[in-house]
Amino acid sequence: MMFCYQCEQTAGGTGCTRSGVCGKNEDVAGLQDTLLIALKGIAAYAYHARELGAVDEEVDAFFAEGLFATLTNVNFNLESLVGLLLKAGEVNLRVMELLDKAHVDRFGAPEPTEVQVGTKAGPGIVVTGHDLLDLYELLKQTEGKGINVYTHGEMLPALAYPELKKFPHLVGNYGTAWQNQRKEFEEFSGAILGTTNCVLIPKESYKDRMFTCGVADLPGVPHIKDRNFAPVIEKALALPPLPDNRVATTVTGFHHQAVLALADKVVAAVKAGKIRHFFLVGGCDGIKSARSYYTEFVQKVPKDCVILTLGCGKYRFNYLDLGEIDGIPRLLDMGQCNNAYSAIQVAVALANAFNCGVNDLPLSLVLSWFEQKAVAILLTLLHLGIKNIRIGPSLPAFITPNVLKVLQDNYNIRPITTPEEDLKALLG
Repeated sequence: MMFCYQCEQTAGGTGCTRSGVCGKNEDVAGLQDTLLIALKGIAAYAYHARELGAVDEEVDAFFAEGLFATLTNVNFNLESLVGLLLKAGEVNLRVMELLDKAHVDRFGAPEPTEVQVGTKAGPGIVVTGHDLLDLYELLKQTEGKGINVYTHGEMLPALAYPELKKFPHLVGNYGTAWQNQRKEFEEFSGAILGTTNCVLIPKESYKDRMFTCGVADLPGVPHIKDRNFAPVIEKALALPPLPDNRVATTVTGFHHQAVLALADKVVAAVKAGKIRHFFLVGGCDGIKSARSYYTEFVQKVPKDCVILTLGCGKYRFNYLDLGEIDGIPRLLDMGQCNNAYSAIQVAVALANAFNCGVNDLPLSLVLSWFEQKAVAILLTLLHLGIKNIRIGPSLPAFITPNVLKVLQDNYNIRPITTPEEDLKALLG
């Protein structure tokens, strides 16, 4: 519900003399909401980069500009706001590049890595969230203590970084995406550490063995300061050991450097007609049953196509065995949500190899979205002029019909329909 600061009434309600917030209509309000949400996503990436010592003055300056533009009686101009959204996409690309470089400089370039899924016998700590530096410090402090450490959710790609892989007690991944925490953490008898966003209020059944750190802070849950993880370690050692329950494997670590190392093979396979199309199927996961679309979509993708993925949306299909094409895995997990930067680098490199634009590539983007970083990434794709994106499982409330029409007219963005219909349209 909007508030009219000029009339001091609910916008459009009884007593309000204007049709919107001081003349602001729903399209302006929706664009301002989009900008605010994107700024939150950009802030998350900037925070992680800053923790690793990487800062960018242009990124920092945009926070002031973007927030100021949403202030009361400042900017109700639709064209100007659309320009700010595209600039937010440009800034987000810049901050993703900054974070990628900071991660690689500190932890080495990710490399394709087979990951054990499930638990090993012995004391354990599972780490969820996104912060690789938190995980690194925990691994250093748990060395030689007989504790196995597991990733969860968006921490899975950490297992592909050389400086993290060198810790033998980082033994694998437990569980799936963020929305399944309350079930999965209840079944995990060890200690639990939440490092960033995508951390849910815990059940009482495991609240006493959960901890947070950094920006993550939950009521009634001990909060770790200065990355002193001694309380987490003590709790893990005091709890009953986990059983040996190794259930599967998955592969992660297809950073753009790793994928570009295969570029000659990929180009040759495309020219030989062995690879017909690339699909980027990734983004956020969530609880809606309609998100089963992404599993069905990947299952129905023809066997002469390659699937790139990133974000926690990959848990809808990353345990499937999709095989290879001439030694090239058909499923390439590029990492966390911020590794959309890697996907962009791969697309640009392929466009250069085939001497065409990105929109002319046999490449389709089928995205699932839920939270702030997904919005920022979408704006980055629009800034780059990428068209024909499918998004779902539903459109966010802040995208009004008029704004959606602009996106459709200029970028051919479409909501997902069914896997069969979308594949038919995308493959021509």
